[in-house]
Amino acid sequence: MANYTLEEKDSFIVLGIGTELKSDYTDYAGINKEKADFWEAVKQDGTLDTLKAIASNDYIFAVNEAVNNKMMHYAGVMTEASLPEATRVIQFPKGKYLVVKGEGRTSDELSNKLAGIAFGQALAEVQDFAYVGGPNAAVEMGQRDGMVFGEMWIPVVQK
Repeated sequence: MANYTLEEKDSFIVLGIGTELKSDYTDYAGINKEKADFWEAVKQDGTLDTLKAIASNDYIFAVNEAVNNKMMHYAGVMTEASLPEATRVIQFPKGKYLVVKGEGRTSDELSNKLAGIAFGQALAEVQDFAYVGGPNAAVEMGQRDGMVFGEMWIPVVQK
């Protein structure tokens, strides 16, 4: 049994800088490597620090979204500001969200663990709701006791 809640959220916007994932959507190892390489690059080149500097809170979003039949992955923050290098303004809808909480030793571990629980267990257990697409995000919320903690937010609709 997965540890999840259903929560009502207001619509919100995440400003993201992203990359297209080229691996087949069933190639989890390939997708995870592409995501890890992307995050390493945005940390090394200062992109993540640039995003953090304009953020309206301390949350770091790892957003997955299908755009024009492409699997896209973004590093993002909640902000009212814009950046010339930003790839996309990602609109999350008002409504119900499946929320899975967790922690990991690293940001990558947290994101992978949350996605695994959310898509591998929790969505199957939610009887009255379904994920019908749209952006979803692993949200890194902070650190405590040497661990990174956060949540996976997946918009769902009543069946």
